[in-house]
Amino acid sequence: MLDVVVPIYNEQHDLEPCIRRLHHHLTSNFPYTFRITIADNASTDDSLTIARRLSGELSGLTVLHLEEKGRGRALRTAWSGSDAAVLAYMDADLSTGLDALLPLVAPLVSGHSDLALGTRLARGSRVVRGTKREVISRSYNLLLRGTLAARFSDAQCGFKAIRADVAAELLPFVEDTGWFFDTELLVLAERIGLRMHEVPVDWIDDADSRVDIVATAIADLRGIVRVGRALAAGRLPIAELRAQLGREPLEPVNDVPAGLTRQLVRFASIGAVSTLVYLALFLLLHQAVGAQAANLAALLLTAVANTTANRRFTFGVRGGTRRTTHQLQGLVVFGLGLALTSGSLAALHAGGVSGRTTEAIVLVGANLAATLLRFLLLRSWVFGSAQR
Repeated sequence: MLDVVVPIYNEQHDLEPCIRRLHHHLTSNFPYTFRITIADNASTDDSLTIARRLSGELSGLTVLHLEEKGRGRALRTAWSGSDAAVLAYMDADLSTGLDALLPLVAPLVSGHSDLALGTRLARGSRVVRGTKREVISRSYNLLLRGTLAARFSDAQCGFKAIRADVAAELLPFVEDTGWFFDTELLVLAERIGLRMHEVPVDWIDDADSRVDIVATAIADLRGIVRVGRALAAGRLPIAELRAQLGREPLEPVNDVPAGLTRQLVRFASIGAVSTLVYLALFLLLHQAVGAQAANLAALLLTAVANTTANRRFTFGVRGGTRRTTHQLQGLVVFGLGLALTSGSLAALHAGGVSGRTTEAIVLVGANLAATLLRFLLLRSWVFGSAQR
């Protein structure tokens, strides 16, 4: 029923006690049949020898050896060759409490969910780790929300599971072979409408972790750019996979989130992010192209993303119907906002006042007014007919 893959690279000191603890837990407490697969990523120490010795001592333990490094490569190889109904993996140091394993896989066994992930960032999680890793983890997940519109809470927790039939369809489209493998898989699963189950976990960070944080961060950033470009260019068959695997919403496709209050909250949240991005772009471009051109470029770059986010999350409009029309109408609303902010900037300059700080303060105020106007126009004109 379950195949738990444990990718390893030079884990000779911790491997045996951790694998014995995992095996004991599964044997004593797990109600389903299981297999443990140790996937060795070209270890240069005695990890492979220890793994093979353990496979001869413990029932239900197999060893897979790869000649190349890469957690993603190990998971792809192990999962693709498994005959289990549910595929899982966890880090070799067992930083995640094993009591979360059954809650992780049970919804997949029952068919309720398609993919499950442990999260260290949920309210019920209990985590022991240093400030540096905490900040990096939260920053990374915020970055995913801002760039790839991810809604899952913890991309890199080494504790995940997926139904084998779903994995067989998704793995051919996941390119990364390293640490970004998890994130790419989750983004793809979310985009095609799979049901993802998050489990709060207990986590104690491994003080002896040999993960190169800088190299991993750079690889993750490259992965974000690559996946973002693939999604924008339509190189991933999202619609086909959604039709094949996705779960349709229970509510009507174009049903609006109930209530003006909820719309205002969601609109304000999207607007706050857009304003921060706009301000950062304005300050960044100001020195190179001047205030008016910087204002135009910053507004234009944030307008399309803002309309897309409000279309989906604030006003509940899904699907491709009238998508282009909505964007064109959104650009008209953008033009009104541009007139308001540019007029404020022109009035400031006419009064003999200059300076980037003063200009930024005035533009933030003008943007707040433009934001209110934008909400009214989006609600009554751009998406008004789609909500009825």
